[in-house]
Amino acid sequence: QVQLVESGGGLVQPGESLRLSCTASGRSFSDSDMGWFRQTPGKEREIVAAISWSGVRTHYADSIKGRFTISRDNAKNLLFLQMNSLKFDDTAAYYCAADTSPPYALELDVAPADYDIWGQGTQVTVSS
Repeated sequence: QVQLVESGGGLVQPGESLRLSCTASGRSFSDSDMGWFRQTPGKEREIVAAISWSGVRTHYADSIKGRFTISRDNAKNLLFLQMNSLKFDDTAAYYCAADTSPPYALELDVAPADYDIWGQGTQVTVSS
């Protein structure tokens, strides 16, 4: 079973950048699709970006396309989210998640309900 710990959140001004990291431990990271999600109070958790176990397939929410990049390093059990040109609306708690079933999935899931392992979250605040 994989365990996930996010890091890299913080307070930034609009237009600045942050890089979130998710460190995975345990089995199954390299055969699991991974995703970044975010949530603000009173709203449902939403997909930000997802990446297949191989790193070949990616998915991005329309609101962050062209600004955020998801990547992974399977050799080091790391997942990343590079966030550039941050906006006020990007303020949220960001979570990394693993979709471990099935391993080596043929399709990339993007719904939160498809992900079974979650980190504790890291806060990103964009404020002037």
